[in-house]
Amino acid sequence: MSETEKIHKTDEEWRKELTPEQYRILRQRGTEPPFTGEYVNVKADGIYCCAACGQELFSSDTKYDSGSGWPSFWDVIESGRVELRRDLSHGMIRTEVVCSRCESHLGHVFDDGPRDRTGLRYCINSAALKLDRNAS
Repeated sequence: MSETEKIHKTDEEWRKELTPEQYRILRQRGTEPPFTGEYVNVKADGIYCCAACGQELFSSDTKYDSGSGWPSFWDVIESGRVELRRDLSHGMIRTEVVCSRCESHLGHVFDDGPRDRTGLRYCINSAALKLDRNAS
């Protein structure tokens, strides 16, 4: 399967493949409580992939400590790996980040990231990611 080939699965298939927490976040647009995710404080080198489909999304080279309580990145690994969608839920106007390959919810992007980089903060749920420490 190519990196850009869309993945379409039934709700039942996603439920079988993902943990209940991953399903809630990735498929139901949930979020994990701040400072509780597996990758919040991880400094290891590697590539962060979508936990649902394995598409490479973020490099550890762009990960930084935003103090927000979620893993934060100032850029994606390659243009087109994520899609941005307007999110009007919870009485806020935000920009949702989804995997371009399987359309799983990853988190949100904000414009308060490092000014000496892109100025963006991709605020991503740990449960939406899988760190491949062998890639970089």
